[in-house]
Parts: sequence; structure tokens; C-alpha cells
Amino acid sequence: MSRLTSFPRHLLLSLLAAAALAACGGDDDNTPVATPPAEATPKTLQLEKVGEYASGVYFESAAEIPAFDAASKRGFVVNAQKGAVDVIDMTDPAQPAHIGMIDATQLLAGASINSVAVHDGLVAVAVQAANKTDPGLLALYQASDLKLVGQAQVGALPDMLTFTPDGKTVLVANEAEPSDDYQTDPEGSISVVDVSTPAKPVVRTADFRAFNNQRAALLAKGVRLFGPRASVAQDLEPEYIAVSADGKTAWATLQENNAFAIIDVANARVTDIVPLGYKDHGVEGQGLDASDTDKAADIRTWPGVFGMYLPDAMAAFQAEGKTWLITANEGDARAWGEDNAAYWAGDASKGFVEEFRVKHLINAKGWSGRAGDDLPPQLNALAKGGLLNPAVFGYCGAEAGKPGECRDDNALGRLTISWTQGYQTNADGTPKLYTAAGVADPVNGDRLMYDKLYAYGTRSISIWDEKGQQVWDSGDAMEQFLASDSCKVGAARNIPCKDYFNSNHEAGDAMDNRSDNKGPEPEGVTVGRIGEKTFAFVGLERMGGVLVYDVSQPQAPVQVDYINTREDWTTKDPSTVKSGDLGPEGLAFIPAAKSPNGKPLLMVGNEVSGTTAIFQLNLTY
Repeated sequence: MSRLTSFPRHLLLSLLAAAALAACGGDDDNTPVATPPAEATPKTLQLEKVGEYASGVYFESAAEIPAFDAASKRGFVVNAQKGAVDVIDMTDPAQPAHIGMIDATQLLAGASINSVAVHDGLVAVAVQAANKTDPGLLALYQASDLKLVGQAQVGALPDMLTFTPDGKTVLVANEAEPSDDYQTDPEGSISVVDVSTPAKPVVRTADFRAFNNQRAALLAKGVRLFGPRASVAQDLEPEYIAVSADGKTAWATLQENNAFAIIDVANARVTDIVPLGYKDHGVEGQGLDASDTDKAADIRTWPGVFGMYLPDAMAAFQAEGKTWLITANEGDARAWGEDNAAYWAGDASKGFVEEFRVKHLINAKGWSGRAGDDLPPQLNALAKGGLLNPAVFGYCGAEAGKPGECRDDNALGRLTISWTQGYQTNADGTPKLYTAAGVADPVNGDRLMYDKLYAYGTRSISIWDEKGQQVWDSGDAMEQFLASDSCKVGAARNIPCKDYFNSNHEAGDAMDNRSDNKGPEPEGVTVGRIGEKTFAFVGLERMGGVLVYDVSQPQAPVQVDYINTREDWTTKDPSTVKSGDLGPEGLAFIPAAKSPNGKPLLMVGNEVSGTTAIFQLNLTY
């Protein structure tokens, strides 16, 4: 008789039953778990608007940054007009409904919320103090019932926050802008907050103080540092954060500084500051439309004109076994004291504005005629006027002491640039002065000689490797597309984009309005992986709408879709009619596995129209 047949029958049955249970998946750690089927990889996709929540508030930033919680099927949207977060029931994406609000004033009197992020039912919000130069807060809530779970003090003006992939850490970009009169300038930083116990978040700070004695080296590398009376730590202003898939490394855009910060998350330390360089608009395929007066799409190359990337939003994604970063190169000037009469009257201590039009900068009569209007006193202290180097700008008529046709409104005259860089300097960094006739003269000269002009933003998106080296840029493809016959706007995609090329988001009949200043202005970007492909979704703040790219091959992305639901392009005040979505700010991708309707979705917060649009990704295979 075998051992098995001699085994007691009741014990044998018990063992067989246990084995059967284990095969079905019991509690044993060694039990095989069924692998979910792999998500199919689409050939392409097209966005379809399926729902909208309208705040009813125009021009007040009533819908900015969106986020979504899969378990509660709730959307969370920053409403800057309320200084709060609107909570939306998205059980039916076609009919989102407002069901609540997270109010920051319950934590700090006069406070407002700048950003929101969600991870597995935990909602994190960045709370700005009533006085923006005071420390802010990270506050944590339960998505299911909006109960406050925990809070912690972070840096001044926490502008954006995000979770690490494991949900155990929240990273907060403390932008720390100066006061509007530039009398107070806090230090920028990144708060690294352990939220593994949400009721007791633990804050560490990755600051920039270690770079205070590296100003000369950073300037030599190309980092823009020029805030008055500012240390390096005060000058650097983190804007947006992206995190690697393993959660070990983060990157923060330093927008006005045209640079990235690289952060060691585990040690809460900034390890490097990487300059992004400049885009040469004199190279074919990298042109721009520089004028808003000709009411036409005139995209051409401009030798001597360079674009400052100055990215706003950034997202990280995995491809080819590496981490890549994609940026929306909005362009944002340092401009404080704009509403301070004392500043424009000549008191340089009351502000700092780096913007100036080319036509005013290179007026042969000098720029004294702009005094009391838009002449920055810091510029006026350098010289009495500016010249274009004929060796560079001779192609548009510049001669010694004369700007020629370069100054015309239909040429470079209307383009907004930074006066802070591009002029010739002496060995000690002081301006090299010329006479009004264009003759170098250190004694009698009172003119700056500009070899280069630096414009804001690059009207593009870029992809960078994990060390901050650019591997791809969309060049002038955005403006070229918006000017083409293939581009259509409106929910039915039946309105020619070119009829409203580079329009503004706050006015009707604004064709070509933004060509002199950042063009379509890509600002927001997020990524979503579907099967083996990664798609990037880019919001165009001014022209409006969302561009979609397949970025699965980081060195060769492909544009796959564009949707812009704005319907009325002629009414002077769009708030008087249902114009559609205006001014996309933040975007959030919802994968099919977490979507309330089982299909991938995209949430877009539109700050001008105050609407949160919900798009469905219709996939083709």
C-alpha cells in the first residue's frame, strides 16, 4: 500500500482542498498571481470633448490646475478666483458636477491655493500665504470626504507640487517671488515632504544656498542671474517639478533663470543647476513671426534673434530605458513694480522690469522719450540708448548709428525682448559704450551695442535627457501648423486656424495679436502612456487648444492631433457668449484603468473661460 493511500482520509481531503485554494490564489506569498493583460498599443489617437464643468467666472483664473482620484471618481481643480479647489464628481465624465470645495482660508487667513495633486485617495494642495513672501503650507486631505489629514510649513509661494510615484513623498516648488515693490525677496527652494504618515508630514528643504558663492561660474555657464540685490538663492525661482520613475531624482524648471535644477530626492539636495541655452531664430526651421501689426502669418528667420526657453510646465517619461524630460517653453519675464508709479518715475529700488520693445531699445534718438512711461530705470542707468550691430543686423538695414528697417513695426520693431543681455561688454563685464554714430568711445559714448536680441519663450516644446541636454525641439512647427490649411479649430474642427493665427485668449478679432510676444505660448504639458507608446499633451495658453505628440521616440516626436473648442473668435468680449474653452493652464491624463468610463481621458483647466474640459482619447489600432 502506498504512503498516500495509507494517509488518513480526512487529512488528505483537507490538503487537497488547501492546494486547490492556493491554485486559485490564497494568502501564501508564493502563490502565483495572474498577470493582467497588457494594454494594447494604439496606432494613433484623436481627442473628443465629452464633458465640461463651467465655473461661470471669466477672466479670473477660476480653473487652473486639475487632478483626479480614481477611487472616489472625483476631479480636483484649482480655482484661483476663490483661492480654493473645486471638487467635481466625475462618475459620468459627460456630466461632471460640483460637489464641494477645499478652502485654504480655514488654514491661513487670506490664503490661496496654487496647485493640487492626488495619489491613491490623498489630496495635496500648495497653500500660499496672504503675504506671498511669507512661508506657505502643504495641506493633505482625504479625497473621499475632504477631511483635513495633515499640514506642514513649506517655503514662500509654493507654486506647484507633485507626488513621487510611490506616493510617499510630495515635492513642492517654492517659487519665492519677490514682493511687487521688490523690497522683500525670499529664497527659492524645493520642499521634500515625507507623507508616508499623512497626519505627520516631515519636511526637509532642498535649497540653493550652496550656490551663493558660485554666481560667476553659473553666469559663465549661461544661467540667467540678474535680480537686483539678490543672492543666487534669492534669484532662483523653482516653477515646476518632474520626477523619475524610481522616485530618486527630480528636476525643477527655474523659469526666469532659463535653467533646470536637479534634485537628489533621498538626500533633499540640489545637485546641479543646468542652463538650457538659447534657440537661434536665424536658423531655417527655427523662425518666428515677430510682428503683430501686419495681421498675417509671417514666419521667417531672424539672424541675431535668440529665443530664451524659459519653460513653465515639465513632465518626465520613460523611453528606451531612460528618463526624458519634456518642457513647454512658455517664456516668462521678470517684471516687478509694473504698477508702481515710483518705479517708472525713476526709483530703481521699487521694482525690476526686463521687458522692452526693440523699436524703443534702438531708437536713434535714444530712449529718453520713454521715461515715465515704460523705461526701466536700471536700463536708463546703463546708457542713453541702444544700437544694432550692422555686422549682424545689416540684413534688415542696420547701419552705423542707424537701425534701418529693423526698427519697423513689420520687422523687429514690435518684438518684446530682454534688455538685460545681448549688448557688448568690456573684460570686467561693464557695458562697452558707443557714440550715437556707432563709434566705440569709452569716454564720450552713451549707447549700448547689441549683437544679439533675446526674445521670451521659443514657441515650442523641447525634450531633454536626464542631464539637461536637449535632444529635440519642435522648432517653428507650432506657428507653421497654426498658419497652415490643415489646422482647424472649433468643436467640429471646421474653422481655419490661419484666420485667427496667434490670437489672444481674452479678445475676439485678435488675429496676429501675440506674434510680438511669445506667439501661441505653450504653457502646460503632461504625458500619458498607452500600451507601448507615450503621448504628450500640450496646452497653448494664448491661441488655445491642446496639441498631442507621440514622443515614444524622444529624438523624433510626431504630432498626432490638435483640438481647440473655441467657437466665437470675433466677439470683443468672449464672456458675453459661450465662446468655448479659453486659456488652457494645467492638464491631467487619466489612464483607462483608472478612468470612470474605462477609456483614457484628459482634464484641462482653462483659466480665462473658467472651464474644466474633459476630453476622451479615441484610439485607433
